[in-house]
Order: sequence, then C-alpha cells, then structure tokens
Amino acid sequence: MSAIYQRILVPLDGSETSKLGLQEAIRVAKLTQGELRLFHVVDDLSLALAMDAYGGQSGDWLRTLREAGVKLLEDGRRIVQEAGVKVEVALHENFNTGLPDAVAGEARRWPADLIVLGTHGRRGMGRLMLGSGAENILRSAPVPVLLVRPSEPPATQKAAATDTQHVSLPATALTIERSS
Repeated sequence: MSAIYQRILVPLDGSETSKLGLQEAIRVAKLTQGELRLFHVVDDLSLALAMDAYGGQSGDWLRTLREAGVKLLEDGRRIVQEAGVKVEVALHENFNTGLPDAVAGEARRWPADLIVLGTHGRRGMGRLMLGSGAENILRSAPVPVLLVRPSEPPATQKAAATDTQHVSLPATALTIERSS
C-alpha cells in the first residue's frame, strides 16, 4: 500500500493565506515523500479586478494577468524546490466556470490525492459579505481538502470581532450598523 497524499494540489493566488497553504503543503509532502502541483487560475473575476485597479491605464489585461500568474507560480516553484520537494506548476485560464470548479477539475485531471489551501477563516458578517472561496472549493473537491488558517486573525478581523453589529433587512437593501 502506498503512502497517502502523494500528489498534493496547491491553489495559489499570491495572498498571505495562500503562502501559508503552500508552507503546510510542503510539510505534508516532506512527511509523505509526495509531490506538489502549484495551480493558479486567471479567471473573469481576476480580469475584472485588474481592469478596475488599473482602469486609468491602457493595456492587455489578460497578458498582464498571465505574466503575474507565471511569476507567482515560478516563485512558488523556487520555494518548493529549495525545500527539497518535487514540484510542477499549472497556469489555467478559466472564463466559463467558477474557481471552485477549476480547482476540482484540476484535482481530477492531475489526479490529486489532497488539496491544500489557505483560508482567511472569516466568520460572521465578514464571511457573509465576502463569501468563502475555500468553503466552495471544499464542497466541490473530489479529494480531501486541508484548509490552513492564520494563527492570528487579521487586525481588521480582530477589530470587527469586538464591534457590535446590528443587521436589518429592509425591503430593498441590507443595512449594517456598527457600534464600538
């Protein structure tokens, strides 16, 4: 019987939580003598955000996102190789389905034994308002998923946890009132 978690898929987006997921995936791969596949998705959301962030500049947004994705994956590859773990990378363009389906599809195609990803670990209103990409990946994944949260919640999340929030839902709008 072979060891478990030999093929570990690690979605990367460049965030601090994504980097935490990568570090944990390296630890698991070392324990199991496994290999990693670093995966980045250029999708319609990232394209829209890039266009919004750089709206005053003209340019080929898709090319810029591809180049940033390649750099992200190559930086990740370097980190994994320096840790002595076998690694490969995959850049995926996905404009027809959501990110969770892209990750699930890659897990099937490769095929992965485990998906490791960082999560912000938001709770309450933060999760309600921002959604949970990690939760959606968890629901659609064809293999086990290891979610890695920061040990300390972000400062903004700490501040929000101490605030009292009152939510009301009028007929046409969601209103959130905070009192400290």
